[in-house]
Amino acid sequence: MNAPAAASASNRRMLKKLLVVALGMFGFGFAMVPFYNKLCEVAGLRELWQPGEANAAAVNTQVDLTRKVTIEFDSNVRMLPWTFKPMASSVEVHPGELTQMMYEVKNTLNEPVTGQAVPSYGPRQAALYFNKLQCFCFTQQTLAAGEVRQMPVVFVVDPALPKDIGTITLSYTFFRVDGADRKAAKG
Repeated sequence: MNAPAAASASNRRMLKKLLVVALGMFGFGFAMVPFYNKLCEVAGLRELWQPGEANAAAVNTQVDLTRKVTIEFDSNVRMLPWTFKPMASSVEVHPGELTQMMYEVKNTLNEPVTGQAVPSYGPRQAALYFNKLQCFCFTQQTLAAGEVRQMPVVFVVDPALPKDIGTITLSYTFFRVDGADRKAAKG
């Protein structure tokens, strides 16, 4: 057998081995689904992710239904050609309850502008009990010329919030991010 024929045969054997390994990995991936489901069921994780009639006990018991807290929303812009406002001025929540609030922002210039929101809380100690799960303040926001965007804030007020705090003010101030506008225009 000559060298090119031997190399070709060796390549075919290697290809077959690689195909068997790939098929084995694919099969293993399929086998993991029922294994993972059973593991979650045994560990009690299924009830957390799929509450239903059969899993009614999985409802969040962390919510304090005995009291409500008023969350007031405020918005400001500093050195930024944007209009920025909350979609509602306030909302009442039970501590421990998952809540979503929307803000609307508009770029009033004819060019892209990048800003970053910085939150503040009143009273100051409320920041320790205000947990944001999703927020536009986590990243810089680049708005195209004239763009209007609605941005959510998803939060939970910790049930450990002192009883004497009945109102929390969440205030965001958007600041212009220098240099980011040029990068956005190039991109």
